[in-house]
Amino acid sequence: MKKTEQLLESIGRITRETGIPRTIFAVCPNSVAVTKAAFRAARRNNAPIYFAATLNQIDVDGGYTGMTPADFVRMARLEAEAIHYTGTTVIAIDHGGPWLKDRQAVERWSPEEAMNGVKKSFEAAVLAGYDLIHVDPTVDIFVPKGEIISIHLVVARTVELIAHVERFRRERGLPPVSYEVGTEEVHGGLADEKTFDTFLAELKTALKEAGLEDVWPCFVVGKVGTDLHTATFDPGVARVLTDKVRPYGSFIKGHYTDGVSNPEQYPLCGMGAANVGPEFTMSEYDALAELELLESRELEKGTVAMASRMTGVLERLVRESGRWRKWLHEEEAGLEFDQLGAERRMWLVKTGCRYIWQRPEALAARYMLCDNLRRAGYDPEEMVLGRIERDMDKYFTAFNLVNLNDLL
Repeated sequence: MKKTEQLLESIGRITRETGIPRTIFAVCPNSVAVTKAAFRAARRNNAPIYFAATLNQIDVDGGYTGMTPADFVRMARLEAEAIHYTGTTVIAIDHGGPWLKDRQAVERWSPEEAMNGVKKSFEAAVLAGYDLIHVDPTVDIFVPKGEIISIHLVVARTVELIAHVERFRRERGLPPVSYEVGTEEVHGGLADEKTFDTFLAELKTALKEAGLEDVWPCFVVGKVGTDLHTATFDPGVARVLTDKVRPYGSFIKGHYTDGVSNPEQYPLCGMGAANVGPEFTMSEYDALAELELLESRELEKGTVAMASRMTGVLERLVRESGRWRKWLHEEEAGLEFDQLGAERRMWLVKTGCRYIWQRPEALAARYMLCDNLRRAGYDPEEMVLGRIERDMDKYFTAFNLVNLNDLL
């Protein structure tokens, strides 16, 4: 059985036996530190860990982490071995679809180029040994502003991408992979219930017509009240969507779970899994900012020769990258960075650091910061990882995952 389906089936069995529902916690591996912290938190909580990597983060071109799918799979294996983590690890593509990779949208790739690019990314993931692929062709940059992509086109492209993966892996005798479909993005997709129903029915028919009757996604992404700028999960909507997909054998997957105010409601509503990503970039930034305060104290005492200027370097690199513009609100369009309020600028820097962690200047400043603090008797890496782990722990607890490995 596919690893993800096996995990879901085991959780279902355990829920029936114990009466305690559970939701899988998925981490977006937007930095090396977040990946390390995820394994450490999973080991300490004695729970499975799921990585949902976007094509912006990890791809054939290295993404902003600098890692290809093969690199990330090797890294995950080595990190697990280094801390003797033996629980279940699921590695997945998140939001795999045309124009969801920023480069494709900025360079305005044609539909054929964008679809072919995604197919190459999927091939690399399958060859690397990924367990699941989120097929998400719900964005089309050529759809006129104010209009939403046709759900029939979304179905057609979903089937085209799944069919390509299935043909590619079967020709090479590679293990089967699991699938996730749909989106909750604010720019369209499956947010409307009628559209959601149409998508499921048409996808079922189209897969059968393509000779893929044995292939069906284990996750369908649902808009359950959360997005990048909101933090309240809607239990009522989640239950409605769960009731819609369970007859198909699927579970609802939540995205943008970052900082959600009521995470304990996820398992109670039957949510299969939930993704958390930018929150841990903010955790990493906050940890480095705290280290910089310690560094400044050591500088005053004369135990440090030169300041790293860590947060200043990060802010400048985020500004220069221009990627902060992607997250501007509609009313902020056209504004320059300095025209935004101080709180808004700080949010954009904190969430935007994931794009520039691997820049040489960021790495150099971080090396200097950590070296300064090590000389002063601190363990800076432990402090950074510990901060990220602390913020991950609440999800392991809220999703009822602590000690789940003992029951699997």
